[in-house]
Amino acid sequence: MELRELRSFVAVAASGGFGRAAEQLHIAQPAVSQQVKRLERELGAPLFLRTTRSVELTPAGVRLLERAKVILAEVDRAAEDVRRVQAGGIGKVSVGFVGTATYDLLPTLSRCVRARLPGITLELRGERLSPALSASLLASELDLAVMRDPGPEGGLAVSRLRTERLVAVLPADHRLATARSVTIGDLRDDIFVLHPSDRRSTLHAAVIGACRAAGFAPIDTVEVAETATLVNFVAAGIGVSVVPHPVMALNLAGVRYTELVDPPRLDLVLSQRRGGMQPASQAVARIIASIV
Repeated sequence: MELRELRSFVAVAASGGFGRAAEQLHIAQPAVSQQVKRLERELGAPLFLRTTRSVELTPAGVRLLERAKVILAEVDRAAEDVRRVQAGGIGKVSVGFVGTATYDLLPTLSRCVRARLPGITLELRGERLSPALSASLLASELDLAVMRDPGPEGGLAVSRLRTERLVAVLPADHRLATARSVTIGDLRDDIFVLHPSDRRSTLHAAVIGACRAAGFAPIDTVEVAETATLVNFVAAGIGVSVVPHPVMALNLAGVRYTELVDPPRLDLVLSQRRGGMQPASQAVARIIASIV
């Protein structure tokens, strides 16, 4: 039983004649007749009662028509699904985010994908450090990652999304909390709350580098893995910190965000494995670029 035979059979049943069915299918009438006859031979039952003026379905034809409509509808849906998959409209995409992008980009991306690509299922993983995101990409645990530039990381393709300036995070009762701006050097007497060292955080290296450029090393540091925890530690008076400006979206009580004079800047990038992405991942990557 072939699909073209079923389509011819359904067209004849719907139109009430072989000639009209041929017109609808844009094929010759003898071809329609041959396909229906072949179908009847395969099934071993007549499907139409033919007269000189019309054709009518036999009981077997009535039953086949019910099933044929379902079969053809499923085939059409399957073809449409394949086209949507190829166009990036269906699929599952896992995306990881560094802490700062977790606050402003993750929720926006989720809303945009639901609105524009309802056939895509997103797996979102926030508050990750860039080296861990690189490892997850290379291990095929993530499809995309919004992260700090990993440098010449083998196997990753990187495109810059934006450049973020760093700002100081101070306890609300800090001596400089009311200042409109500060320098890194103004914080030389403070304990710094930072992301982990030992190459586990790009931001850690950037902050320590800025301190050294200002002529000092922090008197002490406290390391935490998550940006939200870091800001809470500052609110608790444990120390000060320096973070990318999108962290200001964490409007927590007990902290003040203060602009830095000549602030260091870090690139936020979109990374994926080299070798091409699936269409669904490409579609999500385009949305990420558009909302940034």
